Amino acid sequence: MTAQLIKGAEVAAQIREELKKEIADLKTLHNVVPGLVTVLVGADPASQVYVGQKEKTCKELGMYSERYDLPEKTTQQELLDLIKKLNQDPKINGILVQLPLPKHLNEEEVLIAIDPKKDVDGFHPVNVGKLMIGEPDYLPCTPAGIQQLLIRSGAKIEGAEVVVVGRSNIVGKPIANMLLQKAPGANATVTVVHTRTRDMAFHTRRADILIVAAGKAKAITADMVKEGAYVIDVGVNEIGKTAEGKRILSGDVDFEAVKEKARAITPVPGGVGPMTITMLMMNTVRAAKVASGLK
Repeated sequence: MTAQLIKGAEVAAQIREELKKEIADLKTLHNVVPGLVTVLVGADPASQVYVGQKEKTCKELGMYSERYDLPEKTTQQELLDLIKKLNQDPKINGILVQLPLPKHLNEEEVLIAIDPKKDVDGFHPVNVGKLMIGEPDYLPCTPAGIQQLLIRSGAKIEGAEVVVVGRSNIVGKPIANMLLQKAPGANATVTVVHTRTRDMAFHTRRADILIVAAGKAKAITADMVKEGAYVIDVGVNEIGKTAEGKRILSGDVDFEAVKEKARAITPVPGGVGPMTITMLMMNTVRAAKVASGLK
């Protein structure tokens, strides 16, 4: 049995078409245009690419966008002053400060300064707390993308044994919390394993749904996966380069071996990655509706 490929680009495209219609209706019926601002400090090449992708997506969907490119030497106070201004700007529904920030800046203080109602990344402690109690305003983008991939690929989440490999604040903890909630697309039994788990394979072999965010190439091998499982691979690891200098990427799962055992699996690249920006746009649309009293 060769696994069904869960292609994030295709699912993301489907969701974006839904968002286009929703945004068009907001404009026509309520004169509301969702607005997202991105703030980039310094000239990190990868961050510039990500911010550019977000700008492009806003334009494609018909959203309003602004971009601030700040010099590397920007001070903490200058960045906080900008965030304060954006918090008060009614055109802006979502504020995204691109991470990582230069080392002289305090990321935690910056993230806390963002108005929780405009925190479309879902990183503010208020939004983390709301997620914990099952009343989220915004779901963090990568975990939200994972949940949508599972739902739209036909995975039966309710009652399933889900094992999450990794306990980061960005992926592992929030997706575990989301899938155990008493809510649609959830109601699973969730186990989280990590680097201090005594027998990781014992747990992963029980998983109907295995979500891997370990940060280590090919950490999950075929003997660690249950026959017929849904496998979501969040990892992106550079394992070498071609003769032309192109990066060779691997996920946290041994894809070639596991795909012969799983029922469905995400590839790397092309799996979870394309979903993250789409979920950011979904959160921004939701923020615009909330700000306008429409939700």
